Amino acid sequence: MSKKNLNFIEHIIEEDLTSGLSPKLLRFRFPPEPNGFLHIGHVKAICLNFNLGKRYKAPVNLRFDDTNPAKEESHYVEAIKKDIEWLGFKWDKECYASDYFPQLYEWSKRLINKGLAYVDSQTSQEMSDQKGTPTQPGTNSPFRNRSVDENLVLFKEMRDGKHKEGAHVLRAKIDMTSANMLLRDPIMYRILYKTHHRTKDDWCIYPMYDWTHGESDFIEQISHSLCSLEFKPHRELYDWFLDSLSPLDTIRPKQREFARLNLSYTIMSKRKLKALIDQSYVSGWDDPRMPTISGLRRRGYTPESLNNFVNTAGVAKRDNIIDVSLLEFCVRDHLNKIAPRVMAVINPVKLTIKNYPDGQTEMLKAENNPEDDKAGFREIPFSRSLFIEREDFKEEANRKFFRLTLGKEVRLKNAYIIKAEKVLKDGEGNIIEIICSYDPMSRSGSGTVESQRKVKGTLHWVSKEHAQPIIVNMYDRLFSVEEPDKNKDESPTRFINLDSLSQTKGFIEPGVANASEGERFQFQRLGYFILENKTADEVLVFNKTVGLRDTWKKT
Repeated sequence: MSKKNLNFIEHIIEEDLTSGLSPKLLRFRFPPEPNGFLHIGHVKAICLNFNLGKRYKAPVNLRFDDTNPAKEESHYVEAIKKDIEWLGFKWDKECYASDYFPQLYEWSKRLINKGLAYVDSQTSQEMSDQKGTPTQPGTNSPFRNRSVDENLVLFKEMRDGKHKEGAHVLRAKIDMTSANMLLRDPIMYRILYKTHHRTKDDWCIYPMYDWTHGESDFIEQISHSLCSLEFKPHRELYDWFLDSLSPLDTIRPKQREFARLNLSYTIMSKRKLKALIDQSYVSGWDDPRMPTISGLRRRGYTPESLNNFVNTAGVAKRDNIIDVSLLEFCVRDHLNKIAPRVMAVINPVKLTIKNYPDGQTEMLKAENNPEDDKAGFREIPFSRSLFIEREDFKEEANRKFFRLTLGKEVRLKNAYIIKAEKVLKDGEGNIIEIICSYDPMSRSGSGTVESQRKVKGTLHWVSKEHAQPIIVNMYDRLFSVEEPDKNKDESPTRFINLDSLSQTKGFIEPGVANASEGERFQFQRLGYFILENKTADEVLVFNKTVGLRDTWKKT
């Protein structure tokens, strides 16, 4: 395999293969904790591991790190599986850390017997006080030198539910003076009387992440355990646990770290995302303003656009913030290729063509997608009374306004050239109708000289008589600043964009009436939208995915 354009993770794998690792022993894993929904940051880890599996024809495990029954639930497990499948990936084995509880328990007793683990009976505050600081060594627990027999008895009593939560923990005996504070006798087990989503009440002691993770990798024979950069200090502990269980007569997992995906105008903490739900800033994990995969799916993002985004962002060694406009560009680029074009008006005002025959309807030909030669054409009805966007008309305008104004001409897309003659207003002075005339020889594609006539503006429209009513959820960025979570001690909710959701009513061409939920469209001149559902009275509800161009920076 050519090493050109490989990322640094792939270089590591190539070096291992060159050093003698058999390609048949390659195995990767994606290990989410089922305590929330996956978000765009997880997409990077998913794509990295599963795409490595595809590149090297190696299996990839989906392993749920379910060691905290207080926060984990089965419906999160199902949501995670649905998201990964939607992204287009298939795992080799579905694994759970909880399946390894018996083995982890036995290995913990092995460490106790080797003098490498002990039961500590201090309070959490006492243990915290003795841990020291990055510049000051910690001090040993008064229980650190308990005998092997006493530790085994206490640990079994913990397992048998004979002690209260917080009464004891099992700690690894490493080095309370280590420069890496994670090696200062880390906790391996704590007592928790919580019902687990899989093991129910079989266990009342639960292993900590650092103890569970490397050993789970070993059990599953993972060759390369890929983690985000915040786990780099954990690598030394990862290796210590594996060394302490030696001799290991099979493959030794290797942990390596890559930069996590940080996105501007977004937060990635599942805890803080859940707080947005709990405080009713959003409607749920799948709210289209959320950075969750399920939220992006409801908003109209495609698996291809998310894959392209993380591939474009790349695999780096240093944390940085990726501009959310890159994500929006990727979905815009993909939808431009696949989304059918339709005409919809989301802030309508009535337009009447006074010299068009009353009661007449003609069917006009429109291209479905100019980016797709196979997309074909459709017919849309045209009549005397239409809807256009209210923003597309001004009674008076300067020379830079190329839409409709009194006394000037524009083209109706796929139709005729019209000229605004006058307006009708209500009692409060609001325009309720625009009266126009049209050039009957100017129909697009008719081949007449008049049809070739150039005018500066082209407007989309919908025939009033045939219009299908719609409701449109208009979404914008949930936060108003680039780094809402920059200060970890403050809540990012103070930067909530109060205009991140608005709803409007409009109309769409009638051919869309039979569309299915989840279909995506380009509303011409407006942006990309996905059909969310239909109301009881058959009104179509759309979610805005993204505009046709990035207007945020201009704002």
